[in-house]
Amino acid sequence: MAQNSQSWRDGMSSDNIKGLVLALSSSFFIGSSFIVKKKGLKKAGASGIRAGVGGYSYLYEPLWWVGMITMIVGEIANFAAYAFAPAILVTPLGALSIIISAVLAHIILNEKLHIFGILGCALCVVGSITIVLHAPQEREIESVIEVWNLATEPAFLFYAALVITAVFILMFQFIPDYGQTHIMVYIGICSLVGSLSVMSVKAIGIALKLTLSGMNQLIYPQTWAFTLIVIICVLTQMNYLNKISRVLELCFESQGVKQIYHILQLSQLSMTCQKNNG
Repeated sequence: MAQNSQSWRDGMSSDNIKGLVLALSSSFFIGSSFIVKKKGLKKAGASGIRAGVGGYSYLYEPLWWVGMITMIVGEIANFAAYAFAPAILVTPLGALSIIISAVLAHIILNEKLHIFGILGCALCVVGSITIVLHAPQEREIESVIEVWNLATEPAFLFYAALVITAVFILMFQFIPDYGQTHIMVYIGICSLVGSLSVMSVKAIGIALKLTLSGMNQLIYPQTWAFTLIVIICVLTQMNYLNKISRVLELCFESQGVKQIYHILQLSQLSMTCQKNNG
């Protein structure tokens, strides 16, 4: 235990601290955005066709856009955090957004925080802290080409193929029949796609950081390939997160969704990092 604590202190460089601060601020913005967006959906549904039955009146609701902008700010902070700190260190800190979301849902949306909700929040936080304390030391990356080489190793390509296959099965086989009644379908897609986007987000963050320090990484086609992957993943996640918000109106509470989403994405991230560190 003492050895783990010592390695943790040794690994806390100034860059890691910057990453931690950005990740924590990201959690505050993202955690609150879920509540603001749902508040906007409810307000829009009171005066137009509810999003849960296919309406788009929420697009004219300023409160929904405030929530969306808040989420974008949080995602930008999260993106910047990956440039400074290891992915296995940044992503578990998203557990803080679960607490924020659950507390605000209890206060603002009058969603009762049951004992299982409290237990779920506690387990997410304990699990995240455990992962952070035992996170492996990240190797030094000096070029976006190194990240590309890691991403094209057979083990990771096999994992990516499995993830993409699972996503398409969920999209075309399960969504038509179970999308409106089983929220795990949408959450599964977002989590699976999110586990793939982490590698590309990390690569872009490193590329920008090195470019600003004088080592231009924008000349490499791999940088733009990673950028394209991020755009595709983000658009996919935004689409299905919005569908989650619609289903939330009818069937589920915000706090439970955030907990499930975080656990699934963190589990898949751990496998991704294992494949690229091992």
